[in-house]
Amino acid sequence: MPDLPRLMPSKVSAENFGGVTYHIDGELVPVLSIDVTRMPVYFEHHILLWKNPTVKIGLKSLKGALKRMVAGIQIFVTEASGQGVIAFSRDGPGHIVPIHLQRGEEIHVREHQFLAATDSVSYTFERVRGIGSMLFGQSGFFIDRFHGENGDGIVWLHGYGNVFEKVLAPGETIDIEPGGWLFKDVSVRMETKIDKLSSGFFGAGMNFIVNRFTGPGRVGIQSMYLHMPSEE
Repeated sequence: MPDLPRLMPSKVSAENFGGVTYHIDGELVPVLSIDVTRMPVYFEHHILLWKNPTVKIGLKSLKGALKRMVAGIQIFVTEASGQGVIAFSRDGPGHIVPIHLQRGEEIHVREHQFLAATDSVSYTFERVRGIGSMLFGQSGFFIDRFHGENGDGIVWLHGYGNVFEKVLAPGETIDIEPGGWLFKDVSVRMETKIDKLSSGFFGAGMNFIVNRFTGPGRVGIQSMYLHMPSEE
């Protein structure tokens, strides 16, 4: 029997990496707390839960943000810096996952799943067209790309339900419902597969669609998948 996807840790206590110390705690709606004294972090503006008054908030300029706004998505990215701790949570049940990036490493993330990242991590994006337009609106959907361009860093993601990780060997594949994948390594190839359901009265004329991931590398799976509305 092949190895099953592994449930990722849902709690983290006093983890040090990439210039920050952080904690993840809580069950239904987890909270991420980060000490930003030595390293600023940027985050989506609506996820702030609480902060020390000495932590300052400002807008952060991201490469590619203007192009994404032109594509129909308003994104406001804010940055926290200064002495103290800031805490985040998303308004939905789920699982907060830290992705540690060594200098030069990159991770691809499904749109709408980004929570926060250290300032050492750069951001770009790519648009996936084709069959994705059948699922996410005519514009297709976006993949966010985070790169440890300026040193070691962390990207924190929010997955709905619980998050599992599957490590694929070279050439090994896994099929995932298009709303069920959360992140993948750059080395993992993603393609869309369509099976026509033509047998039986109720199956006639329907398609069964999955994303196929081929290793080597990691792919993240969220158990409570969501299809976001079209951005256009």
